[in-house]
Amino acid sequence: MKRILVTGGAGFLGSHLCERLLDEGNEVICVDNFFTGRKVNIHHLLGNKNFEFLRHDVTFPIFVEVDQIYNLACPASPVHYQFDPVQTTKTSVIGAINMLGLAKRLKIRILQASTSEVYGDPEIHPQPESYKGSVSTIGIRACYDEGKRCAETLFFDYHRQHKVDIKVMRIFNTYGPHMHPNDGRVVSNFIVQALKGEDITIFGDGMQTRSFCYVDDLIEGMYRLMNSRDGFTGPVNIGNPGEFTMLELAQKVLELTASKSKLKFLPLPQDDPMQRKPVIDLAKKELAWEPKVQLEEGLKKTIAYFEKEV
Repeated sequence: MKRILVTGGAGFLGSHLCERLLDEGNEVICVDNFFTGRKVNIHHLLGNKNFEFLRHDVTFPIFVEVDQIYNLACPASPVHYQFDPVQTTKTSVIGAINMLGLAKRLKIRILQASTSEVYGDPEIHPQPESYKGSVSTIGIRACYDEGKRCAETLFFDYHRQHKVDIKVMRIFNTYGPHMHPNDGRVVSNFIVQALKGEDITIFGDGMQTRSFCYVDDLIEGMYRLMNSRDGFTGPVNIGNPGEFTMLELAQKVLELTASKSKLKFLPLPQDDPMQRKPVIDLAKKELAWEPKVQLEEGLKKTIAYFEKEV
Protein backbone atom coordinates (compact mmCIF):
# COMPACT_ATOMS: atom_id res chain seq x y z
CA MET A 1 0.00 0.00 0.00
CA LYS A 2 1.23 3.46 -0.97
CA ARG A 3 0.00 6.82 0.29
CA ILE A 4 -0.63 8.87 -2.84
CA LEU A 5 -1.41 12.56 -3.32
CA VAL A 6 -3.64 13.51 -6.28
CA THR A 7 -3.96 17.24 -6.94
CA GLY A 8 -7.05 18.17 -8.93
CA GLY A 9 -8.50 14.93 -7.57
CA ALA A 10 -12.15 16.04 -7.76
CA GLY A 11 -11.88 16.89 -11.45
CA PHE A 12 -12.81 14.78 -14.45
CA LEU A 13 -9.54 12.84 -14.71
CA GLY A 14 -8.55 13.17 -11.06
CA SER A 15 -11.70 11.49 -9.75
CA HIS A 16 -11.21 8.52 -12.07
CA LEU A 17 -7.57 8.30 -10.98
CA CYS A 18 -8.55 8.34 -7.29
CA GLU A 19 -10.93 5.43 -7.96
CA ARG A 20 -8.21 3.46 -9.74
CA LEU A 21 -5.62 4.05 -7.00
CA LEU A 22 -8.09 2.99 -4.29
CA ASP A 23 -8.98 -0.12 -6.30
CA GLU A 24 -5.27 -0.98 -6.32
CA GLY A 25 -5.28 -0.94 -2.50
CA ASN A 26 -3.63 2.47 -1.90
CA GLU A 27 -4.39 5.32 0.46
CA VAL A 28 -5.34 8.45 -1.48
CA ILE A 29 -5.18 12.09 -0.43
CA CYS A 30 -7.30 14.07 -2.88
CA VAL A 31 -6.61 17.82 -3.08
CA ASP A 32 -8.91 20.20 -4.95
CA ASN A 33 -10.14 23.78 -4.58
CA PHE A 34 -13.35 23.10 -6.57
CA PHE A 35 -12.61 25.78 -9.17
CA THR A 36 -13.54 23.22 -11.81
CA GLY A 37 -13.58 19.99 -9.79
CA ARG A 38 -16.93 18.88 -8.37
CA LYS A 39 -17.95 17.27 -5.08
CA VAL A 40 -20.29 14.93 -6.95
CA ASN A 41 -17.27 13.33 -8.66
CA ILE A 42 -15.82 12.10 -5.35
CA HIS A 43 -18.94 11.85 -3.17
CA HIS A 44 -19.02 8.07 -3.49
CA LEU A 45 -15.40 7.86 -2.26
CA LEU A 46 -15.84 9.83 0.96
CA GLY A 47 -16.89 6.76 2.96
CA ASN A 48 -13.76 4.83 1.96
CA LYS A 49 -11.39 4.57 4.94
CA ASN A 50 -8.40 4.90 2.57
CA PHE A 51 -9.65 8.15 1.01
CA GLU A 52 -9.01 11.61 2.42
CA PHE A 53 -10.12 14.90 0.89
CA LEU A 54 -8.40 18.26 1.46
CA ARG A 55 -9.85 21.48 0.05
CA HIS A 56 -6.72 23.34 -0.94
CA ASP A 57 -5.30 25.53 -3.73
CA VAL A 58 -1.96 24.25 -5.06
CA THR A 59 -0.66 27.78 -5.53
CA PHE A 60 -0.07 27.58 -1.77
CA PRO A 61 2.32 24.99 -0.32
CA ILE A 62 0.93 21.84 1.26
CA PHE A 63 2.71 19.71 3.82
CA VAL A 64 1.78 16.04 3.79
CA GLU A 65 3.70 12.77 3.97
CA VAL A 66 3.13 10.65 0.85
CA ASP A 67 4.89 8.12 -1.39
CA GLN A 68 3.85 9.46 -4.81
CA ILE A 69 2.31 12.62 -6.29
CA TYR A 70 0.09 12.92 -9.34
CA ASN A 71 -0.11 16.63 -10.25
CA LEU A 72 -3.36 17.12 -12.20
CA ALA A 73 -4.48 20.47 -10.76
CA CYS A 74 -5.38 22.97 -13.49
CA PRO A 75 -8.54 23.95 -15.37
CA ALA A 76 -8.27 22.13 -18.70
CA SER A 77 -11.09 23.39 -20.93
CA PRO A 78 -10.96 26.75 -22.77
CA VAL A 79 -14.13 28.01 -21.05
CA HIS A 80 -12.63 27.39 -17.63
CA TYR A 81 -8.99 28.30 -18.17
CA GLN A 82 -9.88 31.55 -19.99
CA PHE A 83 -12.27 32.60 -17.19
CA ASP A 84 -9.31 33.54 -14.96
CA PRO A 85 -6.20 33.29 -17.14
CA VAL A 86 -3.83 34.70 -14.51
CA GLN A 87 -4.94 32.07 -12.00
CA THR A 88 -4.61 29.37 -14.70
CA THR A 89 -0.96 30.28 -15.27
CA LYS A 90 -0.31 30.48 -11.52
CA THR A 91 -1.87 27.05 -11.01
CA SER A 92 0.37 25.49 -13.67
CA VAL A 93 3.59 27.24 -12.68
CA ILE A 94 3.39 27.93 -8.93
CA GLY A 95 1.47 24.68 -8.43
CA ALA A 96 4.27 22.78 -10.17
CA ILE A 97 6.90 24.52 -8.01
CA ASN A 98 5.03 23.65 -4.82
CA MET A 99 4.48 20.01 -5.78
CA LEU A 100 8.05 19.59 -7.02
CA GLY A 101 9.30 21.10 -3.75
CA LEU A 102 7.26 18.54 -1.84
CA ALA A 103 8.58 15.68 -4.01
CA LYS A 104 12.14 16.95 -3.52
CA ARG A 105 11.75 17.09 0.28
CA LEU A 106 10.20 13.64 0.48
CA LYS A 107 12.49 12.13 -2.19
CA ILE A 108 9.51 10.63 -4.03
CA ARG A 109 8.26 10.23 -7.60
CA ILE A 110 5.96 12.85 -9.11
CA LEU A 111 3.92 12.73 -12.31
CA GLN A 112 2.93 15.85 -14.24
CA ALA A 113 -0.28 15.83 -16.24
CA SER A 114 0.85 17.93 -19.19
CA THR A 115 -1.11 18.35 -22.39
CA SER A 116 -1.06 18.07 -26.15
CA GLU A 117 -1.64 21.85 -26.10
CA VAL A 118 2.14 22.23 -25.64
CA TYR A 119 2.26 21.51 -29.40
CA GLY A 120 0.01 24.53 -30.13
CA ASP A 121 -1.36 24.68 -33.68
CA PRO A 122 1.07 22.05 -35.01
CA GLU A 123 3.06 22.45 -38.21
CA ILE A 124 3.68 18.69 -38.38
CA HIS A 125 1.08 15.95 -38.21
CA PRO A 126 0.73 13.69 -36.28
CA GLN A 127 2.67 14.99 -33.28
CA PRO A 128 5.61 13.02 -31.79
CA GLU A 129 7.12 13.95 -28.43
CA SER A 130 10.16 15.39 -30.25
CA TYR A 131 8.05 18.15 -31.84
CA LYS A 132 8.72 21.44 -30.04
CA GLY A 133 5.40 23.08 -30.89
CA SER A 134 3.95 26.20 -32.46
CA VAL A 135 2.48 28.21 -29.61
CA SER A 136 1.47 31.86 -29.25
CA THR A 137 2.82 33.42 -26.06
CA ILE A 138 0.21 36.21 -26.12
CA GLY A 139 -3.00 34.57 -27.36
CA ILE A 140 -6.11 33.78 -25.32
CA ARG A 141 -5.01 30.13 -24.94
CA ALA A 142 -1.47 31.01 -23.82
CA CYS A 143 -2.34 30.96 -20.11
CA TYR A 144 -2.90 27.21 -20.43
CA ASP A 145 -0.50 26.32 -23.26
CA GLU A 146 2.45 28.30 -21.94
CA GLY A 147 1.63 27.48 -18.31
CA LYS A 148 1.89 23.78 -19.10
CA ARG A 149 5.06 24.28 -21.17
CA CYS A 150 6.67 26.14 -18.26
CA ALA A 151 5.58 23.36 -15.87
CA GLU A 152 7.37 20.82 -18.08
CA THR A 153 10.48 23.02 -17.96
CA LEU A 154 10.31 23.12 -14.17
CA PHE A 155 9.91 19.36 -13.94
CA PHE A 156 12.99 18.70 -16.05
CA ASP A 157 15.04 21.35 -14.26
CA TYR A 158 14.13 19.89 -10.86
CA HIS A 159 15.09 16.49 -12.28
CA ARG A 160 18.49 17.70 -13.52
CA GLN A 161 19.31 20.06 -10.66
CA HIS A 162 17.78 18.27 -7.67
CA LYS A 163 17.51 14.67 -8.95
CA VAL A 164 13.72 14.64 -8.47
CA ASP A 165 12.18 11.44 -9.88
CA ILE A 166 9.75 12.76 -12.51
CA LYS A 167 7.27 11.42 -15.06
CA VAL A 168 5.69 13.73 -17.65
CA MET A 169 2.68 12.75 -19.77
CA ARG A 170 1.11 14.77 -22.56
CA ILE A 171 -2.62 14.17 -22.49
CA PHE A 172 -4.61 14.35 -25.72
CA ASN A 173 -8.38 14.96 -25.85
CA THR A 174 -10.05 12.71 -23.30
CA TYR A 175 -13.75 12.14 -22.68
CA GLY A 176 -16.05 10.05 -20.49
CA PRO A 177 -18.18 10.13 -17.33
CA HIS A 178 -17.48 12.90 -14.77
CA MET A 179 -16.92 15.51 -17.50
CA HIS A 180 -18.38 18.86 -16.48
CA PRO A 181 -21.53 19.45 -18.58
CA ASN A 182 -20.63 23.12 -19.09
CA ASP A 183 -16.88 22.82 -19.66
CA GLY A 184 -17.08 23.80 -23.33
CA ARG A 185 -15.17 20.74 -24.54
CA VAL A 186 -16.40 19.42 -27.82
CA VAL A 187 -17.59 15.96 -26.68
CA SER A 188 -19.56 17.25 -23.67
CA ASN A 189 -20.86 20.20 -25.71
CA PHE A 190 -22.18 18.03 -28.51
CA ILE A 191 -23.74 15.44 -26.20
CA VAL A 192 -25.45 17.99 -23.92
CA GLN A 193 -26.76 19.98 -26.91
CA ALA A 194 -28.03 16.81 -28.60
CA LEU A 195 -29.77 15.55 -25.44
CA LYS A 196 -31.44 18.95 -24.94
CA GLY A 197 -32.46 19.19 -28.59
CA GLU A 198 -30.45 22.40 -29.02
CA ASP A 199 -28.39 23.34 -32.07
CA ILE A 200 -25.02 21.60 -32.13
CA THR A 201 -22.44 24.38 -32.39
CA ILE A 202 -19.50 23.70 -34.67
CA PHE A 203 -16.68 26.22 -34.89
CA GLY A 204 -15.24 26.91 -38.34
CA ASP A 205 -16.21 24.54 -41.15
CA GLY A 206 -16.04 21.45 -38.94
CA MET A 207 -13.10 19.96 -40.82
CA GLN A 208 -10.58 20.48 -38.02
CA THR A 209 -9.62 17.15 -36.44
CA ARG A 210 -9.17 15.78 -32.94
CA SER A 211 -8.24 12.40 -31.48
CA PHE A 212 -10.48 11.24 -28.66
CA CYS A 213 -9.28 8.93 -25.87
CA TYR A 214 -11.77 7.31 -23.49
CA VAL A 215 -11.02 8.08 -19.85
CA ASP A 216 -10.40 4.46 -18.76
CA ASP A 217 -7.66 4.12 -21.39
CA LEU A 218 -6.11 7.42 -20.33
CA ILE A 219 -6.02 6.48 -16.64
CA GLU A 220 -4.43 3.13 -17.51
CA GLY A 221 -1.68 4.98 -19.41
CA MET A 222 -1.18 7.40 -16.52
CA TYR A 223 -0.92 4.57 -13.98
CA ARG A 224 1.56 2.66 -16.15
CA LEU A 225 3.70 5.77 -16.63
CA MET A 226 3.87 6.48 -12.89
CA ASN A 227 4.99 2.93 -12.26
CA SER A 228 7.33 2.65 -15.26
CA ARG A 229 11.04 1.90 -15.04
CA ASP A 230 13.50 4.15 -13.22
CA GLY A 231 15.13 6.69 -15.50
CA PHE A 232 12.24 6.92 -17.96
CA THR A 233 10.94 10.46 -17.52
CA GLY A 234 8.95 11.05 -20.69
CA PRO A 235 7.45 13.24 -21.91
CA VAL A 236 5.18 10.62 -23.39
CA ASN A 237 2.02 11.12 -25.45
CA ILE A 238 -1.06 9.41 -24.03
CA GLY A 239 -4.03 9.59 -26.39
CA ASN A 240 -5.97 7.75 -29.04
CA PRO A 241 -4.51 8.13 -32.55
CA GLY A 242 -7.94 7.64 -34.13
CA GLU A 243 -8.62 10.96 -35.89
CA PHE A 244 -12.06 12.47 -36.50
CA THR A 245 -13.34 15.76 -37.88
CA MET A 246 -15.75 17.81 -35.79
CA LEU A 247 -18.43 17.05 -38.37
CA GLU A 248 -17.88 13.32 -38.00
CA LEU A 249 -18.10 13.60 -34.22
CA ALA A 250 -21.31 15.66 -34.42
CA GLN A 251 -22.92 13.17 -36.78
CA LYS A 252 -21.93 10.25 -34.54
CA VAL A 253 -23.42 11.98 -31.47
CA LEU A 254 -26.64 12.73 -33.35
CA GLU A 255 -26.86 9.09 -34.43
CA LEU A 256 -26.24 7.66 -30.93
CA THR A 257 -28.64 10.06 -29.16
CA ALA A 258 -31.32 9.90 -31.89
CA SER A 259 -31.46 13.69 -31.53
CA LYS A 260 -33.25 16.03 -33.92
CA SER A 261 -30.71 18.81 -33.25
CA LYS A 262 -29.46 20.86 -36.20
CA LEU A 263 -25.86 21.85 -36.89
CA LYS A 264 -24.96 25.52 -36.35
CA PHE A 265 -21.63 26.87 -37.62
CA LEU A 266 -19.81 29.63 -35.72
CA PRO A 267 -16.52 31.50 -36.31
CA LEU A 268 -13.34 29.62 -35.33
CA PRO A 269 -11.89 30.88 -31.99
CA GLN A 270 -8.46 32.53 -31.90
CA ASP A 271 -5.50 30.09 -31.93
CA ASP A 272 -7.78 27.04 -32.14
CA PRO A 273 -5.56 24.24 -33.53
CA MET A 274 -6.64 22.67 -36.82
CA GLN A 275 -5.19 19.22 -36.17
CA ARG A 276 -4.44 17.06 -33.18
CA LYS A 277 -3.26 13.46 -33.31
CA PRO A 278 -0.67 11.71 -31.11
CA VAL A 279 2.19 9.51 -32.16
CA ILE A 280 2.06 6.84 -29.42
CA ASP A 281 5.06 4.68 -30.40
CA LEU A 282 6.89 5.65 -27.18
CA ALA A 283 3.92 4.67 -24.99
CA LYS A 284 3.68 1.33 -26.80
CA LYS A 285 7.41 0.67 -26.34
CA GLU A 286 7.93 1.86 -22.76
CA LEU A 287 4.51 1.24 -21.20
CA ALA A 288 3.11 -1.54 -23.39
CA TRP A 289 0.10 0.76 -23.63
CA GLU A 290 -2.34 1.60 -26.36
CA PRO A 291 -6.02 2.58 -26.19
CA LYS A 292 -8.62 -0.16 -26.33
CA VAL A 293 -11.98 1.67 -26.33
CA GLN A 294 -13.28 2.71 -29.75
CA LEU A 295 -15.07 6.06 -30.17
CA GLU A 296 -18.59 4.67 -30.55
CA GLU A 297 -18.29 2.48 -27.44
CA GLY A 298 -16.89 5.36 -25.38
CA LEU A 299 -19.54 7.78 -26.61
CA LYS A 300 -22.32 5.39 -25.60
CA LYS A 301 -20.96 5.25 -22.04
CA THR A 302 -20.53 9.02 -21.94
CA ILE A 303 -24.03 9.66 -23.27
CA ALA A 304 -25.47 7.30 -20.62
CA TYR A 305 -23.72 9.41 -17.96
CA PHE A 306 -24.97 12.72 -19.34
CA GLU A 307 -28.54 11.43 -19.67
CA LYS A 308 -28.61 11.47 -15.83
CA GLU A 309 -26.92 14.89 -15.67
CA VAL A 310 -29.01 17.05 -18.02
